[in-house]
Amino acid sequence: MQPLETASAAPRRRRGPRPHGLQVAAGVVVLVLLSPLVVVALDAGHAGWSSVSGLLLRRRSLDLIGNTVELAGTVAVAAAVLGAGAAVLLERGGLPWRRLWSVLLVLPMAMPDFVVGFAWHSVWPRLSPLLAATAIMTLSTYPLVYLPVSAVLRRSNRTGEEIARGLGYSPVAVLVKVTLPSIRVAMAGGTLLAVLTVISEYGAFEAVRFHTLTTEIFTEFQFDSNAAAALSIPLLVLGLACIGLDAAVPRRAAPPATAVADRPRRWRWWTAVPVAGLAAVVAAGVLFPIGVLIYWMRVARRTTLPAVTGLSDATASTFGYCTAGALAVVVLALPVAVLSVRHPSRWSRSVSAGAYLAHAIPGVIVALSLVYLAVNWMYPLYETPVLVVCAYVVLFFPLGLVCVRATVAQVPMALIEVSHTLGRGPIYTFLRVTLPLVAPGLIAGFCLVFVTATTELTATLLLAPPDVKTLATQFWAFQSESAYSAASPYALVIIAVAVIPGAVLGLWFDRSERSNR
Repeated sequence: MQPLETASAAPRRRRGPRPHGLQVAAGVVVLVLLSPLVVVALDAGHAGWSSVSGLLLRRRSLDLIGNTVELAGTVAVAAAVLGAGAAVLLERGGLPWRRLWSVLLVLPMAMPDFVVGFAWHSVWPRLSPLLAATAIMTLSTYPLVYLPVSAVLRRSNRTGEEIARGLGYSPVAVLVKVTLPSIRVAMAGGTLLAVLTVISEYGAFEAVRFHTLTTEIFTEFQFDSNAAAALSIPLLVLGLACIGLDAAVPRRAAPPATAVADRPRRWRWWTAVPVAGLAAVVAAGVLFPIGVLIYWMRVARRTTLPAVTGLSDATASTFGYCTAGALAVVVLALPVAVLSVRHPSRWSRSVSAGAYLAHAIPGVIVALSLVYLAVNWMYPLYETPVLVVCAYVVLFFPLGLVCVRATVAQVPMALIEVSHTLGRGPIYTFLRVTLPLVAPGLIAGFCLVFVTATTELTATLLLAPPDVKTLATQFWAFQSESAYSAASPYALVIIAVAVIPGAVLGLWFDRSERSNR
């Protein structure tokens, strides 16, 4: 399974003996990622499967399952349409300021979902919870579709589109018959990550008072861990179903990209309409929440100033946790990426599927599992920063894997074979040939994981040591007490910390794609 792999990056098989060491390393990484599933099974088993089935079949649980499925399906369609539409407009529509838009359209990823939810609820407290949750999650997940689709469009061969236009096909017909089939795989992979993000979200839904399985799990966890484990089973089933649907999408290798320069494009009057649409998306996903936060800071400065005394410590803690988690993810993603790209097999596909399944595990379940493992087998790690970093690795590993694997797929196998022919060992070849070529992907993966980790709430709330406060936990503490003015500075710093790596990610993506053309 290769959700975000571009159609032009067909896997290359490496001749020679099977890489048993690489297979073992990748397998161990995925087993660690899936360890929360073992704890879920143990907790559910302790409660008794009859009790579990009774809990899952009660009216409340069925309503929560329905809410989760309805929201995930709605966001999947909306994010796919918005993300793919933005990519097509930017890469094929001749819009002005393409480099600027390539950065702005990525920035909503840096906005914490619970901060956006807080902004929407504080302004429109009577807005339909389902509508608010759908809008918030669509704005935060469409970049997961936009990025891979944009990559495919930039690298794809445009000959088919030119031929279709020459035969008299209308722009809509060209889009439906030529463009959409070429981006099908990228859309499926991005939509998969969007759905997995939705079903594991907590903070945004709690802020807008929309009840899902994840919000109920968090509530049950405070009173009955067995019930929380039982309620996580439908979430895992949903994650498996999404991964299965993505694997069923036909994958065909596309013709190699042609390095044809863009023809000069003149602005047309109609481009004002899509430009206004993209501007509205960026305004709703970035400018509106920031404006609300600034408003609350100005409303009551007296309550805001005492709250910022712990801002520097919370910022330092956030930087430390997120940096450690991002570094761990990119290092652990390397063996999995190399195995899936260079040595495709049933085992490598199973490893990739397991890595993506971990993304469907809610943060509260990951936290519960790590607490269980620490208390029973690794007590010295209980209430230490190590558990927080481990949670970040489990939660955000697929995001880092996407970037690392995409870069590994671009490394010419001929260079590695030449190094081996010259008598260089595998370690030397990796350090002097492979690593420099995959470094951009490692940096992009680091930035993506760092940005996402700064907005993680549930696992941080449950695993951080009692004397350690992060920006997210402090914001949530003030927000829960309706101290909006006191919470606003922490949210603004979260955004500042996340937006810079997000902008770097957007610039790197735009520059790397241009260099490949």
